[in-house]
Amino acid sequence: MSATDKAQKQNKDAPELVVPGKLADNERLKDESNYLRGTITGDLSDEISGGFRGDNFQLIRFHGMYAQDDRDIRPDLVARKLEPRKNVMLRCRLPGGIISPKQWLGIDKFATESTDYGSIRITNRQTFQFHGVLKENVKPMHQWLNQLGLDSLATAGDVNRNVLCTSNPVESQLQKEAYEWAKKLSEHLLPKTRAYAEIWLDKEKQFSTEDSVEDNEPILGKTYLPRKFKTTVIIPPHNDVDMHANDMNFVAIADKTGKKLIGFNAVVGGGLSFTHGMKTTFPTTAHDLGYIPIEKLLDCAEAIVSLQRDWGNRVDRTNAKTRYTIARVGLETFKVEVERRMEYDFEAMRPYELTERGDRIGWIKGEEGLHHLTLFIENGRLLGKKKKGAAEIARIHKGDFRLTANQNLIVAGATEEDKAAIEDIAKAHGLIADTTEQRQRAMACVSLPTCPLAMAEAERYLPTFVDEIETMLKNHKIESEYIITRIAGCPNGCGRAMLAELGLVGKAPGRYNMYLGGNRAGTRVPKQHLENATTKEILKETDSLIERWSKERTDNEEFGDFVIRAGVVKEIKSSATDFWD
Repeated sequence: MSATDKAQKQNKDAPELVVPGKLADNERLKDESNYLRGTITGDLSDEISGGFRGDNFQLIRFHGMYAQDDRDIRPDLVARKLEPRKNVMLRCRLPGGIISPKQWLGIDKFATESTDYGSIRITNRQTFQFHGVLKENVKPMHQWLNQLGLDSLATAGDVNRNVLCTSNPVESQLQKEAYEWAKKLSEHLLPKTRAYAEIWLDKEKQFSTEDSVEDNEPILGKTYLPRKFKTTVIIPPHNDVDMHANDMNFVAIADKTGKKLIGFNAVVGGGLSFTHGMKTTFPTTAHDLGYIPIEKLLDCAEAIVSLQRDWGNRVDRTNAKTRYTIARVGLETFKVEVERRMEYDFEAMRPYELTERGDRIGWIKGEEGLHHLTLFIENGRLLGKKKKGAAEIARIHKGDFRLTANQNLIVAGATEEDKAAIEDIAKAHGLIADTTEQRQRAMACVSLPTCPLAMAEAERYLPTFVDEIETMLKNHKIESEYIITRIAGCPNGCGRAMLAELGLVGKAPGRYNMYLGGNRAGTRVPKQHLENATTKEILKETDSLIERWSKERTDNEEFGDFVIRAGVVKEIKSSATDFWD
């Protein structure tokens, strides 16, 4: 009897645990892929097209890549009856975001020599991306990463993706422990197929006596998960990983000294994606399950992932994320099944508080007496002078680099002797400059020109939008204040606009839906205020709201709290019902 059948038998009044109906085509694709191999190897030798064909277009995502093209030049190429300039974006697997200076120099070299854009893009998934890799450079790219001790397995597709961990170099011992558990989670939940090694690293295939490839996916299953799955390890009170944007979160609980990890609170079912106009989709914050001692972490994670594997919606991909499974079966049913699978009952949640989520820009000193420099990288994009500066620092730095979930770069573990030299390089290359908190607290997804889902600008518009907000704050004499601002080119959730105090979500070129009412701690989903508005309309409304905020706010009242109290938008208490009302 399957786990699903047993659970249904235990509770005859339970809702349908497996959604009936015709499976989505992605389920066929995964089932027929021979554990993610498909015919990718054949596509690599096809010189007729610069892209990947058929199912391979989707399958390469499980290997950490998205097929893209440059949409800025696409119309001209199409008009000339030429194929768009097809390429891939690769996202590295980097649990916890820690990378050595030697590895950094390696990725800098590849970005410079073998990508269309020459940039390194730090993402809010706490890793880096290469953009504009042509097909002839795809296999060499994977082999180059392998030589550096890196890979891109399972950073996209219907799997558990790059595991985030709070970047906190100050509380060094606690952060080290949390980071080690983030790495263990990443390894434990990785696909076990040898497809990645065979296709990209030329490892020999292994055959059984039946002459079939020996593969087994004990956690993910042959058809993997119904949709993408995101995991974090978080050290409160800092919410730099935006916990509520993720399917599965483990909140670190320390002993009475605050120095040693003893367990985790499990918090599940967060997520930010939705579809314009589709009321069966909605963003939502995550739900508390309970506390587990540290030795049960991997069992708990495996139970949650396998439950979502078995109960997740494989019929309608718009409702296939963990939050929809919980909404359908109920949190208590979900919790009981997790307990059954991990053979342990959750204890009561241990108290914790989330107070902020921005990075601490500049120098700070850690517990071990080492120094850590957080460099603000606007939109996470390192190019030209700034990219050269990061490489120069890597050549002399004896510690490590840490990529943050806010798209910034931490030069961690610098000695007193090296501190001045690192700072001189950073200043000379524009990596240290005067920036406002408003700019430091803003974020955007990549969007145009490379993302195929993009409906409007995000990364390229954010600096201009922030300029305007800074001017408004100054004009209304509150320039020391800031508003958590996020822009996403579409409603897929990558820019995390649905956890912003002021979020823009692309609707069409030059048009956005405007959302208000998130908070600085990242624990509240904002509400739609304007629909399909032009940038001119949005700027006018933003100026009006900032003026009201400057005059009507109570002591230290944050913008997101003000717009709710003032009745500009209603507070969303239940995303499933309130988001579209």
